[in-house]
Amino acid sequence: MTAADATDGDRGVAVTVVVPTLGRESLGELVVAVAPGLAEHGFELLVVDDRPVPEPPLRVAATVVRGPAKGPAAARNAGWRVARGEWVAFLDDDVLPDPDWAERLAGDLARVGENVGGVQGVLRVPPPSGRRPTDWERVTAGLADGAWITADMAYRREALERCGGFDERLPRAFREDAELAYRVRRDGWTLRRGQRRVTHPVRVESRWVSLRTQRGNADDALLRRLYGPGWRESLDIPPGRRHRHAAITVAGLTAFAATAARRPRLAAAAAMIWTAGTAEFAVARVAPGPRDPREVATMLATSACIPAAATLHWLRGWWRWRAVRPALNAGRRVDAYSPGSEAVARP
Repeated sequence: MTAADATDGDRGVAVTVVVPTLGRESLGELVVAVAPGLAEHGFELLVVDDRPVPEPPLRVAATVVRGPAKGPAAARNAGWRVARGEWVAFLDDDVLPDPDWAERLAGDLARVGENVGGVQGVLRVPPPSGRRPTDWERVTAGLADGAWITADMAYRREALERCGGFDERLPRAFREDAELAYRVRRDGWTLRRGQRRVTHPVRVESRWVSLRTQRGNADDALLRRLYGPGWRESLDIPPGRRHRHAAITVAGLTAFAATAARRPRLAAAAAMIWTAGTAEFAVARVAPGPRDPREVATMLATSACIPAAATLHWLRGWWRWRAVRPALNAGRRVDAYSPGSEAVARP
């Protein structure tokens, strides 16, 4: 079956699958899983090698494109700009598509109308067996409910060309997909959910991963500059804890400064606020987890550090992007879902 045979009526669908990678071992398993279906449909497979030093060469059954080593947004841009398909389907290199993924992808794209600019796949995150999930496992599981995440997201090439693709100022796998989806919808396209499925296993990470991910606050600062105070609502991103983190950080700094200035009452009051805020944050993270000694110790230690780290990265991003002008039509509300999808459109 060729790309031209994947039809709904007389409308053909030609697809390029783009997989950016840093050389994870999971890449080989992904390629093995999708290659037969893609070959059957005549779909193109591009792997973007985004390693700073591309050695040894990737040995995969796909066309390998050299990436700029500037993060996933730039890597995906490098892929879709040389893609030949009318549609570009992005997959992360740590997902495992179902055996019928290519068949369902063809069906997802063949069924959409001309106004649909993108179709998201269904993402599964296997829960741990016999215990509650850790904080990191819950963060990963949240991807299953994410809107327009590029772990499995197909865009019409015309939509990517019209908006210019991913914003390469967002260097992490964090918000760059939501920001692109907003601009695609702002250009008049609608997005919908499809029926193809991939599994996203939980990666093994350091117990301090929650501290490392606070770097994303610098990207949030850019989005705030671009899209104004309502940027989270515009980009379909859930509310965060930035204001609480800032308050806890200010309380901690005040306690230190007051102690140095020999103002014990102010120091004690600020210390109480810092302790209460940190305790609330820690309890919110410990309660849904396994509550074993290692997880509890990790949550206590990182909860004491995260507010300051988040605030520092936000301020760093705010300073770096202070001269950025707001985006055209910043804050404009757009429908999150196309008519006919299973989700309710946002008013």
